Amino acid sequence: MDIKQMVEQLDKLIEQRRVAVERGGTGLQLAVYRLEAAIDRIALPGSTYVRQLDGLRKVSHTGKSHSVSQIAQALRDDLNDGWADSVVELVHADTHSDYLEMAESLLDAGYKDPSAVIAGTALEVHVRALCVKHSVPVERPDGSPKKADTMNADLKKEGAYGTLQQKQLTAWMDLRNKAAHGDYGQYDQQQVRLLIEGVRGFMLKHPA
Repeated sequence: MDIKQMVEQLDKLIEQRRVAVERGGTGLQLAVYRLEAAIDRIALPGSTYVRQLDGLRKVSHTGKSHSVSQIAQALRDDLNDGWADSVVELVHADTHSDYLEMAESLLDAGYKDPSAVIAGTALEVHVRALCVKHSVPVERPDGSPKKADTMNADLKKEGAYGTLQQKQLTAWMDLRNKAAHGDYGQYDQQQVRLLIEGVRGFMLKHPA
């Protein structure tokens, strides 16, 4: 995803949240969830945007709706104004063919933390695709997206893979969460490399 696509995605989700506020109902909760996910996806681990979002994660969706939207708008405006950390340049879609290649390039350049986030994102995207393949719902009854660990457990119950594979995915997802939430000292570069290799092997063994 390049800078233009990031901005377009944020614009779309900010507008969806605005419309949801005007209409009321359960649509606001989903709009806020999607904005949070977009900020996590686009912003760098440990950035101001992610730290601000971390402070709101336990607040109800109605209580944090405006603040989450403001964080997203700030991120969008910075991207529009040419905000481009070297890491963002490295993950530009024109120079990487997929998430895992991005993660490897970042790791080789010494950026283990965003590398872990991107590899974990690749895993989550694949797990979601596996759910679709196996007719496992990817949303909760209220329409909000399921978390990756929930989808992982559901796939195990469905027989897509066994208990050992489920536990391995749980460990990989935990590493990704540590990177996304700034717990950078809880893992090292070698663990991130094993994460990338493991996720690639999982995708080959369980194609979606």
